[in-house]
Amino acid sequence: MRTRKQNIFLFLKIAGVVFTLLFIAIFVFRDTLLQQLIGKIEHKFKTEYDCTFSVKKADFEGISGVTLSEIILVPKNADTLLSIEKIKTKINVLQLLTGAIQLEELEMKNGFIQLVKNKKGRNFDAFLKRDKEEQTNEKRNYARLAYRLLTKMLNLVPTNMQLEDVSLRMDDMGRKVTMKMHDLHLKNQQLKTSINVKTNTFTQDWNIEGFADPRDRKADLKFFNSDTTKIRLPYIDERFNLLSSFDNIHLKLDKLEMESGELHIDGVVSIDDFMLNHARIAQKDVVIKKAQFDYRFLLGSDFISIDSSSTAQLNNIKVHPFVEYNTEEDTIYKLQVTIPKMKAQDFITSLPKGLFTHFEGMEAEGNFNYKLDFKYNKNKPNALVFDSKLNKENLKITKYGLANLSKLNGEFSYRAIEKGVPQRAIFVGSSNPNFTPLDQISPYLEKCVLTSEDPSFFNHRGFINEAFKQSIVKNIRTKKFSRGASTISMQLVKNVFLTREKTLSRKLEEILLVYILENNRIASKSRMLEVYFNVIEWGPNVYGIGEAAQFYFQKKPIDLNLKECLFLASIVPKPKKFMWQFDGEGNQKSYAEKQQDFIRNLLLRRALITAEDTIGEFPINISGRARSFLKLKVVQDSIPRDSLTVDEFEF
Repeated sequence: MRTRKQNIFLFLKIAGVVFTLLFIAIFVFRDTLLQQLIGKIEHKFKTEYDCTFSVKKADFEGISGVTLSEIILVPKNADTLLSIEKIKTKINVLQLLTGAIQLEELEMKNGFIQLVKNKKGRNFDAFLKRDKEEQTNEKRNYARLAYRLLTKMLNLVPTNMQLEDVSLRMDDMGRKVTMKMHDLHLKNQQLKTSINVKTNTFTQDWNIEGFADPRDRKADLKFFNSDTTKIRLPYIDERFNLLSSFDNIHLKLDKLEMESGELHIDGVVSIDDFMLNHARIAQKDVVIKKAQFDYRFLLGSDFISIDSSSTAQLNNIKVHPFVEYNTEEDTIYKLQVTIPKMKAQDFITSLPKGLFTHFEGMEAEGNFNYKLDFKYNKNKPNALVFDSKLNKENLKITKYGLANLSKLNGEFSYRAIEKGVPQRAIFVGSSNPNFTPLDQISPYLEKCVLTSEDPSFFNHRGFINEAFKQSIVKNIRTKKFSRGASTISMQLVKNVFLTREKTLSRKLEEILLVYILENNRIASKSRMLEVYFNVIEWGPNVYGIGEAAQFYFQKKPIDLNLKECLFLASIVPKPKKFMWQFDGEGNQKSYAEKQQDFIRNLLLRRALITAEDTIGEFPINISGRARSFLKLKVVQDSIPRDSLTVDEFEF
């Protein structure tokens, strides 16, 4: 009778024989297995993507080496997507059976990947279709999905690699980019390559060097130019008219792991001397000398987030962001921004050059910290949270830059700038006969304009929180900037110190300047309103209420009646289009009257006017030079000229 030890020994011998026979069988039939695998891939491309995939020759070399020749992938009726002359790699045979392929070595020569968009369409469209698994209503697990995709990608990056003359090409309706690697080496976890970048507008040579370990999921790479010039970003200059360049980028991956069902991705990315130029960003080049992001991405089953332990640094400004997209119950977007206590002067000097030109030369004392809390529930948009808090510590502006806010308290010359062209000078002061002090402007006008533009002007500090929240909700809903939340303070700053350009730079400067103006009590509210009435545009080349009263009604501002003030308030947003409120007879159209009736009713409800103020109102009569801008019909005699002549002779 066999003992237990003998039975175990016998089992191990049998298992060893079976394993040996299996290994021999796999080794003998490995070429057949390889051809079957290639056949399956060809069938998958044909049936699922309507593409022709072919490998002219495929052989095993040694125990685990595989050589593939003339690999081609061509979508139906489209340009070739992939073409490689030769690939040589090492694959674990057992992994070949399971499908969990992990490349050990890779050599690739003379090939390209090509993305083309032309009049026929795009040669990669078939690969953008959602697969059957994604089309189900089953809820995605973001952590598991991302981890699976990243693991597959990293498994396909070999520990030793050499690429020779391999290109990535792109052709978007004639906008061409070719990025060619003449020689890429990855050996002993050290990566080095040079890339020739060629577009319709420039040619450059980039270098990439550093540490890369795809198995341990770590990397520390640096991108820089082969000469002393900056790296230019291709394609976006032609596609979006966006010029962008930088000295170098440092990219580091420290951690990519699943822990307790959550995916953690940690690392650092930094960029030096980064430049942007676009007409919608600023009129000048925007330059950031140093930016760094210590990132902590966290993905769970139902959320994607940037953890609050992350740090973004812009020159000397440090920010701790928290960003989250959560689908656990409702679809919720969260954003929290924290700027720890810092010196005000360090903040000013760290602002990107070209983005805040009116702050250049400004000096400040004291410290501050800042917190922003934003939350948007897609299913409950009106429950939006927007809480912005700035805490000051002996904060004081000691020297103004280009925008000298204190000039509001005295006389000054003002020039509106339209499309980059300075308009005629307007002097804000008593020597200008059209300048009108606030106490010489009809009280009706102040009430009408404030009700229409900024009802809480005398109570807020430059911004209306509720209006700002409503603006955000509407812009999110419409997926475009369709509504602003501009106060009179913001309009004043825009008119006196900035331009009318619709750029990110102008809007950011406007917000900061308004905050400084309102929270440091640089000018009184009454003075701000007085300047506002005397500088804003009221019509084509009409600046200030003194000119406007004459232009429309041949009156002084103090003599304007309620109806006229309602009209003037209604044209503030678009003063050059005032004429469209009138028909061919010179009468106001119904939509204009309804708009002004709405403002009048608000005034009545808020007890800013009484019913007696509305008695004896007459229709608007444009009697000044503005009448020449109306599209009036030519009034002709209804009796034909010939008939009149005949009657005269008969008489």
